[in-house]
Amino acid sequence: MMSEETCIFCKIIKGEIPSKKIYEDDEILAFNDINPTAPIHFLVIPKKHIPDLIEARLEDVPLLGKLVFYARCLAAEQGCGEKGFRLVINCKSHGGQTVDHLHLHIIGGRQLSWPPG
Repeated sequence: MMSEETCIFCKIIKGEIPSKKIYEDDEILAFNDINPTAPIHFLVIPKKHIPDLIEARLEDVPLLGKLVFYARCLAAEQGCGEKGFRLVINCKSHGGQTVDHLHLHIIGGRQLSWPPG
């Protein structure tokens, strides 16, 4: 598990690694995915380092709600409001999580299949 010092997303938050930001405030950051799987694919992350959903605590509930709410708002702004989008939270290695920092994938802009992939 990576620490805050080695976490890629923490480095993006600090501005040490560039990203194409689409939203930022004191608690969250949204930016385009570097390997998009659809025409619209961005991430919404908390600025607080939470390794994964399992590590989230009761005190994080308001922040988790904010992440989901802004994912919805930003999806609409990015063009997915009318036809919809997929919101994905991968958790740990068996869930497909590759960066140990909680993040929401918002994917849309085309008809998505199920199962994904």
